Amino acid sequence: MDRRHAVKLAAAAAVVAAMAGTAAAQGKPVKVGFMLPYTGTYAALGTAIENGFRLFLEEHGGKLGGQSVEFVRVDDESDPSKATDNVNKLIKRDQVDVVVGTVHSGVAMAMAKAAKDSGTLLIVPNAGADAVTGPMCAPNIFRTSFSNWQPGFAMGEVVAKRGHKTAVTITWKYAAGDESVNGFKESFTKAGGKVIKDLTLPFPNVEFQALLTEIASLKPDAVYTFFAGGGAVKFVKDYAAAGLGKTIPLYGAGFLTDGTLEAQGDAAQGLLTTLHYADGLDNPKDKAFRLAYAKTYKLQPDVYAVQGYDAAQLLGAGLAAVKGDMGKRDAMYAAMAKARIDSPRGAFTLSKSHNPVQDIYLRKVVGKANQVQGVAVKALADPGRGCRM
Repeated sequence: MDRRHAVKLAAAAAVVAAMAGTAAAQGKPVKVGFMLPYTGTYAALGTAIENGFRLFLEEHGGKLGGQSVEFVRVDDESDPSKATDNVNKLIKRDQVDVVVGTVHSGVAMAMAKAAKDSGTLLIVPNAGADAVTGPMCAPNIFRTSFSNWQPGFAMGEVVAKRGHKTAVTITWKYAAGDESVNGFKESFTKAGGKVIKDLTLPFPNVEFQALLTEIASLKPDAVYTFFAGGGAVKFVKDYAAAGLGKTIPLYGAGFLTDGTLEAQGDAAQGLLTTLHYADGLDNPKDKAFRLAYAKTYKLQPDVYAVQGYDAAQLLGAGLAAVKGDMGKRDAMYAAMAKARIDSPRGAFTLSKSHNPVQDIYLRKVVGKANQVQGVAVKALADPGRGCRM
């Protein structure tokens, strides 16, 4: 065979391969595995995340980056002991292209390890475990929510600026609680404040009485807390019932009052929290998002719905950059890392470790809303400690 003929054959083969790749890219749906809590304490949160993700998809004709999407769902039950088996079902049995999840930080850590080991794309739409975008960081691991450190750090600054000199912290004894409290302590002590005691109880225990009695006897200037879901409802009600709110103001990461206000009722009124989302944000994207969500699901959206929506936006940005070809993973991840997400919370970019660089708002509970009071810290980037990427 002469050289010219060989070159022609090679060129023809390349064209056929390219056409096959394009056909595969166009014809094969992107397989998204939701690993979220659909039962237990965090069930409503998992549903809101999925709703948000599906809403973005619906707004784009059921496609992401021109690709149709197929879903597989696994209930992770917020149980870290089942997490490795659950995520491996999605990766190995169902062979998903991307895993989206979860809420519980302990479960997310197992997911991050599996993603790192297998090279499967993971988008975390809630769990704030610092390590996910810290020591566990990887080119294929992204987060569209926050690190536990971020709202805590912002609130430490707020509490110090409000003139409080001493504080007690209270949370469940698990990664999310520890890291949120550490963020608070870092900025509060830097500003001259003193944390006199850290109180904890096992997750998801809600027997708060003994700890509330201890807070009353310690008489701090303020209390900082991290609870979410059903635990947040009970803590806020118990704190108010004990009469502590009258003398010792309660401050929290925003999850204390997000998706929980209906159940907390009067007990939550006036509470101040910090988070990357709030009611009353005056931006067109948020107004449009809220209208569309309420129309589609007959519910008001919360921060979890926003994070799910933005997970779909981020995946869409990556797929659009490679024209839907999941085979071009490096180019896809590079596009995701550089993406500017036009979020209902306000536009954000990603840090080097793939965590949102975002405004953290100060919010106040007024009626059934977490009304924005202003920006606690502008464009706050998680330090990404321990990330080598």
